[in-house]
Amino acid sequence: MRWVHVAIIVVFAGATLIFAAQNFQSVTMSFLGLSLRLPMALMAIIIYLLGMATGGSLWSLLRRSFAGARL
Repeated sequence: MRWVHVAIIVVFAGATLIFAAQNFQSVTMSFLGLSLRLPMALMAIIIYLLGMATGGSLWSLLRRSFAGARL
């Protein structure tokens, strides 16, 4: 079973590297009057990391509030 997990991780890592290599053209993102021009692959990584941070924080907050409501 361990090799299946390793194989899945390798496939996703390979797909991510292919995405990054094929999407290195610059894109412009605008938000609240601010403008940022970065390669699309870097922008996707930044957005993914921000999503992980905010999603993880929300998940832990909800879990803690539900655990506190049970007591």
